[in-house]
Amino acid sequence: MKFIKSVFKTMKDTTWPTKREAVSDTATVISTAVMFAVFFAIVDFLVQWAVSLIA
Repeated sequence: MKFIKSVFKTMKDTTWPTKREAVSDTATVISTAVMFAVFFAIVDFLVQWAVSLIA
């Protein structure tokens, strides 16, 4: 029972982000993931191109 009470107390003490902060953070994560995907796709294309020149 102590554990459950502790969980509820911790949940009440937790500062939750506002809707605006959550949306902003989500947009940042998605845009960063897209930028990394594009970067690695370009690097992959360049490496394939370089290997095809050698082979």
